[in-house]
Amino acid sequence: MTAIVLLLFITSAPIAGARWLRVAQREHYLAGEVTKFAARWWSTGTRNRLLLAAAVAATIASAWIPWLAVISIEVTTLGPLGLSMRGRTSHLAWTRRLKTVAAATCVSIGIIVTVAIILGTGLAAIAVAGLLMPLALDASLLVLAPFERKAASRFVKSAQRRLDRVGPMRVAITGSYGKTTIKGYVRHLAGTSKVIVASPASFNNTGGLSRTVNEMLAPDTEVFVAEMGTYGPGEIRDLCSWVRPDIAVLCNIGPVHLERFGSLDVIVTSKAEIFEGAATCILNIDAHGLTDIAASLRASGREVMTCSTSRSSSADITVTSHETSATVDISGFQHEVALPAQAAGENVACAIAVALSVGVTIETVVGLLPTIPGADHRCEVSVTPTGVTVVDDTYNSNPAGAAAALDALAAVETRRRVVVTPGMVELGKQQVPANADFGAAAGALANDVIIIGETNKAALTSGATRGGAAIHHVRTRNEAVEWVRANLGAGDAVLYENDLPDHYP
Repeated sequence: MTAIVLLLFITSAPIAGARWLRVAQREHYLAGEVTKFAARWWSTGTRNRLLLAAAVAATIASAWIPWLAVISIEVTTLGPLGLSMRGRTSHLAWTRRLKTVAAATCVSIGIIVTVAIILGTGLAAIAVAGLLMPLALDASLLVLAPFERKAASRFVKSAQRRLDRVGPMRVAITGSYGKTTIKGYVRHLAGTSKVIVASPASFNNTGGLSRTVNEMLAPDTEVFVAEMGTYGPGEIRDLCSWVRPDIAVLCNIGPVHLERFGSLDVIVTSKAEIFEGAATCILNIDAHGLTDIAASLRASGREVMTCSTSRSSSADITVTSHETSATVDISGFQHEVALPAQAAGENVACAIAVALSVGVTIETVVGLLPTIPGADHRCEVSVTPTGVTVVDDTYNSNPAGAAAALDALAAVETRRRVVVTPGMVELGKQQVPANADFGAAAGALANDVIIIGETNKAALTSGATRGGAAIHHVRTRNEAVEWVRANLGAGDAVLYENDLPDHYP
């Protein structure tokens, strides 16, 4: 019996393991995240809860009735239902790091099972190993983390030497949201005057930035723009220790990743690490806590440029939007310019400050503002061949961006409006009320609200019910797209707000 169960476990474990390895890879190999997602999935839906209860009961009972271990192994192989091995939005990529994590997890589980078999409790141990595979994987991630940091250090050292050798002016941008958009604005405003290299897409961590420098920084590069993200205190400080920005930007503060930080004030102090070595500090003082940070930096003798969307503020640069234009005030000199409708004033102001700081003339900046580009999948408005207006905001996942996207949908003259969304995540205690509020606003504006998945289903539904729209629930984004294609036609409009990767329930 032990041999049969062991063989079953050996053949089944790769299937279950692949699911959790994909979660680990999508969550940036952060220890603890796999177990957290396992808890989410097993508690989602009646079937998964019943399967988990059956697996736990069978595991416990296998200490007395050994063959029941088979039930536990089969359940943890098949479930949780809905979490696939390959995935739609984030396929499993067998990188060197993933193979290392998989091997370490296999070894640790193998040792535990072997010892248990020798001690005569093998079948129960095999069942436990299957049930606790996410925990074992997290333990491997924790043990391997120092070795991975050391392995990455050689790429960082190479990038640091290259930066020192080329000697570009270095710009670092962070914030809860708006980082990628501002990076694109800077590239547009300064690109005709300076040779610029900017980190692509969301290459905003150690691996992405070191790769950008090592592969893209050319000898004639004059400005290097680094987008910097963080999941907690100390990470931006580590990035700045080798990027060593001359100009640092903190653009927005919001509840993005709030469940990891714990509070907005911790987000502020974590993001403000970007200023520790910078000569020029650029801040959006409309954002939570940044007025005090700006005052503190000025008191320490730093060069500070403040940005705002309010003409009544004391900011160095303000961008105030009107119906068809915007007033740009740069140190008291006003310019009336045409800006794209979805260009957020605070982001434009921060980009102007960067462009001026790297030596671009005011005349050049003002002349380029009317053609400032939008960021991909952020309030992009287009019309399909069938005549449906699409507002693509799938790369936005914060309350401010969601509200702006609803404004964009409201601005479309249409006979029918539809909102498609899985809601917003990582907002900590604010996640439920934030999604309920968004659901209510969407329900008040749209005729139909399509809610994807289970993660925010209850909160979005409760909000949308208050708004009065028809509510539809689908499992995946593909199902939502099919609904839109089947039900909308010329003269209708749809907003796609956020797109959670499918390792979320």
